Amino acid sequence: MTRLTSELLLQAYAAGIFPMAESADDPGLFWVDPTRRGIIPLDAFHVPRRLKRVLRRGVFEVRCDTDFAGVMRGCGEASETRPSTWINAEIIRLYTALASQGQAHCVECWLDDGNGRGLVGGLYGVSLGAAFFGESMFSRVTDASKIALVHLVARLRIGGYRLLDTQFVTPHLAQFGAVEVSRARYHRRLAEALRYSARFPRELPAGLDVAAAAAGGEAAPMHSSRLTS
Repeated sequence: MTRLTSELLLQAYAAGIFPMAESADDPGLFWVDPTRRGIIPLDAFHVPRRLKRVLRRGVFEVRCDTDFAGVMRGCGEASETRPSTWINAEIIRLYTALASQGQAHCVECWLDDGNGRGLVGGLYGVSLGAAFFGESMFSRVTDASKIALVHLVARLRIGGYRLLDTQFVTPHLAQFGAVEVSRARYHRRLAEALRYSARFPRELPAGLDVAAAAAGGEAAPMHSSRLTS
């Protein structure tokens, strides 16, 4: 069997499919193409009022792309609410390779517990054209993954992205405006997003109201460039 490469993985994303494993202990992968696809419309992202207050207090130090492997390990951790995950060693190998090529990014939340700063939450995903495919998120403390998501959306809007794919809709994502669309509608939106290029900004402008930027109230999105090739 031919080993899956990062190039083949990107081709799969461009075709609207993505891999998963049955469990963290299962070495194999299978392809998924849901009949109903989860997305967060970037022009309709909602930041709950309570979370805005957490953002303004600056509880977390938010970084991008400084510990991609650590975020993946966090997303693969078992918990009381998630006793098993689909992130196995092959998934970690593939997406770490994408990150080294600049095709995958992570948003990290760090917190000082008195013994130094530690990674307490975050998310990662794949970037292709003007589409961002959110893969997984985790929290070790309250609100960490939510803060990471708001920071992600602020960056996607500023960077000119046109599609945020969440794969599925969960109650956690629904509060931010995640909706389901049909497979056909998703594929049309994906094809449109892939006609453009976008830039993932690792840093945000100093003093930016991140919640407002994510919700469209500040820092209007940069226009993506249409691909010419």
